[in-house]
Amino acid sequence: MKHSFALVVATAALLTAPALAQTAPPPAISVTGEATVSVPPDQAQIDGGVATDAKTAREASDANNAAMGKVLLALKGAGIDEKDYQTSRLSLQPQYAPNRSGPSPVVGYRASNRVTIRLRDVTKIASMIDVLVGAGANDTGGINFMVSQASKLLDEAREQAISDARRKAQIYAKAAGVTLGEPLSISEESAPTPVFRGKVAGGIAASAAPVAQGEETLSVTVNVSWAIKPKE
Repeated sequence: MKHSFALVVATAALLTAPALAQTAPPPAISVTGEATVSVPPDQAQIDGGVATDAKTAREASDANNAAMGKVLLALKGAGIDEKDYQTSRLSLQPQYAPNRSGPSPVVGYRASNRVTIRLRDVTKIASMIDVLVGAGANDTGGINFMVSQASKLLDEAREQAISDARRKAQIYAKAAGVTLGEPLSISEESAPTPVFRGKVAGGIAASAAPVAQGEETLSVTVNVSWAIKPKE
């Protein structure tokens, strides 16, 4: 019986030893690598449209449709491709009398129609605002600057971020008296693609609305764990 008990204990020890060995993580150095790329935006989006007030919903809607039709014709006349503008907002809302006790009566209606225009040449922003205002647009919103090749630029930043992580890891490895091995894991911290947003007040002519496009800064952050081994 004693021999059987010893065999059971030895077998259990052999079975649990690999499991214990697997729980110990390999020696590693974990660092964060960062990189940024700055580039002037090469595209922009402009929101513009028409808001119309009238006593009845039908009057507001008809007047707004007619006014917006002129804006769309102006966009076509300015050489904007139909695929580069689309309706972004369409609404018809009652307007209530202000400063009255109790339920406010409806005193009219407001119809609104806005389009988002993509400009593939940022130098045409001021002239496009002039086109919108000249065609009767009285509801001009913001300007969104964009980088069309953001993915390609981010790939360059990713390579730079890995190089930055390796540089940091090598510093730690040298200070600790060990040798840097292969990367064990690489993960990227997610971040939205940056978009610079500018504002242009409605009803302003292009000559009174200078636009500064500035630069977009695209950034990448990666977390890398490197295996380490004793110096030979």
